[in-house]
Amino acid sequence: MKRGDRRDVIRGGGVVALLAARGARTHRRAWAAVFAALALGSLLLGTLALAAGSAALGHARVERYAGADAVVAGTQSTRYTAKPWGSEARTVRAGLMERVRVPARALDVVRQVPGVRAAVADVAFPVTVRGSAATGRPWEATRLASAPTRLLEGQPPSGAREIVVGEGVARVGDRLSIAYGTASATDTHTYTVTVTGVSADAHRTVHFSRDEAHRLAERAGRSGELDAIGVLADSGVPDAVLRTRVRDALNAAQLRDVSAPHRADDDPAPLRVLTGDARGEAEFLAAAPARMPLLQVLASLASVVVLVGVLVVTSTVAQALRQRARELALLRAVGATPWQLRRAVGREVGRIAVLAAAVGAVGAVPAYLALRALLVGRGAVPEGLELPFPPWLAAAPLGTAGLMVLIAWLTALGCCARAARTRPAEALREEEPGRARQLTGCVLLGLGAASAGAGALQHGAAAAAAASASALTMVIGCALLGPWLARGAMRLLGAPMRRLGVGGRLAASACTANAARLGAAITPVVLVTAFVLVQLAGGATLGHEAAAQARDAARADVAVSGPGVPYDAVERIRRLPGVAAATAVAHGTVAVPGKELGEPSLERLPVLGVTAHQLARTLDPAVREGSTDGLRPGTVAVGTDRARTLGVRPGDHVQLRFGDGSEARLRVVATYERALALGDFLFSYEELTRHMSAPPPVRVLAALAPGASPMSLSTAFPGARVERDPVPERVRAEDQALGDVLTAVAVTAIGGFTIIAVLSTLTLISVGRGPELRQLRLAGADRRRLRRMLLLESAATATAGLSLGTATAALPLLAFALSAAGRLPWLPPGQGALIVAVVVLTTASATLLPALGALRGRHPVAAR
Repeated sequence: MKRGDRRDVIRGGGVVALLAARGARTHRRAWAAVFAALALGSLLLGTLALAAGSAALGHARVERYAGADAVVAGTQSTRYTAKPWGSEARTVRAGLMERVRVPARALDVVRQVPGVRAAVADVAFPVTVRGSAATGRPWEATRLASAPTRLLEGQPPSGAREIVVGEGVARVGDRLSIAYGTASATDTHTYTVTVTGVSADAHRTVHFSRDEAHRLAERAGRSGELDAIGVLADSGVPDAVLRTRVRDALNAAQLRDVSAPHRADDDPAPLRVLTGDARGEAEFLAAAPARMPLLQVLASLASVVVLVGVLVVTSTVAQALRQRARELALLRAVGATPWQLRRAVGREVGRIAVLAAAVGAVGAVPAYLALRALLVGRGAVPEGLELPFPPWLAAAPLGTAGLMVLIAWLTALGCCARAARTRPAEALREEEPGRARQLTGCVLLGLGAASAGAGALQHGAAAAAAASASALTMVIGCALLGPWLARGAMRLLGAPMRRLGVGGRLAASACTANAARLGAAITPVVLVTAFVLVQLAGGATLGHEAAAQARDAARADVAVSGPGVPYDAVERIRRLPGVAAATAVAHGTVAVPGKELGEPSLERLPVLGVTAHQLARTLDPAVREGSTDGLRPGTVAVGTDRARTLGVRPGDHVQLRFGDGSEARLRVVATYERALALGDFLFSYEELTRHMSAPPPVRVLAALAPGASPMSLSTAFPGARVERDPVPERVRAEDQALGDVLTAVAVTAIGGFTIIAVLSTLTLISVGRGPELRQLRLAGADRRRLRRMLLLESAATATAGLSLGTATAALPLLAFALSAAGRLPWLPPGQGALIVAVVVLTTASATLLPALGALRGRHPVAAR
């Protein structure tokens, strides 16, 4: 082409525009699959982009302190600094789940700050009113809310034994018995008060006078401690100025939070001054620490979606262009230049991709709203965490849509590169996959196996990451080796198919002849089977083993719980006739500093606190070394896997941090097996509860003597809930609900991608076989035999894909299950049957439905 003619083509479209338009119209069926894959990918990535953006903007809801201009609170996080291999020291953080309190003398410092109109101390402590749990607070603190609590009747409390209760609890003038516990949760105080007012407070809150609230807080073990200080500023003082002034005053007074003397040397504990949306962090403690795990899970899910989307989009685009290989070769042979072919295919794919990505981007907004509703409904978002959705965030899916367009365009250019660069005389000749592709696939399979072996030597998150990396690498390797794997699988399945009559022999011959094409259909089946098995079976194996350990550990006959149970109930229950043993149980968290793959880590773990006396008779942890009889403050029992990771045995010491940030060096008294159910650390009840901001709900497990009745427990604690054959005790990860929901989303997304890929690939293959089927009918094959042939072909495709996918997932799953759970992988039978059913139905429908036209009628027309 002359330079001038080429310039004209570039300006007006010319041949390129004609080829692109004709190709899009002629191959609508092929591009429909590409459209569906791109639209789904754009929808999913746009949804995850919105979720990540909303999580990044997330903050704790401001309720209790909405009327305060600033809030002084303790540092609700702990830090750990370590030096990775060959690098500078790095610091990691972990949120604290127990309230870190403010020293009471900070109140006078804040009141002296210029621009502070008032400083109000807030304290909270648990109380029991008429058998129901509630929270005690000073009435003065209600002025910190955006709208002060409204009295429906009566007046605020002013005396030592006066309270205000919520509507429906009592009436003005009633005398009530109030119970409250100490910080160590081993004693209960009860006294009588008079109701002076009834408030419209919807929360279970009992308001006392200021002096009485502080006195009761001190009796509960909070002497000299405040939950927070609400700051009311003079008119015209900006938040930034107020925050700076208060912080400078607190630093000048050298004030730290109350856990400061017990914190690690590298874990400072300055008082925080919160303004704006950050004020909610002083009320909803779990909201801020939940943002980072949410972002990490969303990032992990997005990476899986991107990878699967790239594989599926690449597969569908490649298959669509592979069906046109002779057409493109013919264009090249009759004189089309490489530039014209690439430009025409790029424009053709670009039109489809832009429209599909735009459709997916538009659907991302309602999809995100549905996902957020699902997360909130399943309890995956902690109470108080706000996930804002400003209008400008709705533009985020446009960026992910552009990414999908770029992927499709680059794939199209890569797929037509061979036809574009081949000489016209050689363009009509088909080319087998190269040795480089085969070698790359084998190398990836080897790397995946090595990653699985490395995962077998790891524990926890490192083992899960190694299993995911191994599955990912092996799936890509299988995708590259698809033609060779398909050819081998079809040869293996051909022998039994040939024994199934004429239809079987036809199916075996067709599968062998079309092995290279079927490899493109088998690859997405391998992908979905491997990914879904790793995602589902990994969590199911841990959950199944944890449930089994919890059942084996449960030895108690009854459990006593509820607000009617005092905090010293375990000692009283032990003295009741017919009770053989009793154990109080409390749930908490600890943070364990250490290194993971050379990087500093600060892992937050759920743990149990128990009373050690006759523990094995109510909750048996399966002790392997040492004894839990010596479990008391200053000691700890450690799970065997965690003990192996830390390199400790009974008599050694471990260093960790409790939920309030306090660091402790504890002596190991025992190691035990059932850590998946009971947590990696067992503490004495007194040790764990002394680091909790409020006494935990009382739950006592009791073993009864033979012939004893639990009725004595019911009569001893009126209002308590006595549960026969109680639910086994078990710790649960904080983000378990989040992981369950997003795993279901990931599996659904992968399944959707795979259905599109399998349907499109097999449909295009079946459409291209129309002349072949007509010729078989002309040669004497009836419709029944051809249907049998097609069914056997789809069965062979599904069997090969499921077998290869299972084999690909088996190695990383086996390594992970043996490392993390000490057992073989496990998957609920219903989930396994669903995977098989989806693959079988998809392959059967994609093989049979496009062939109905060739099977219709008694006298087929010969293929031209």
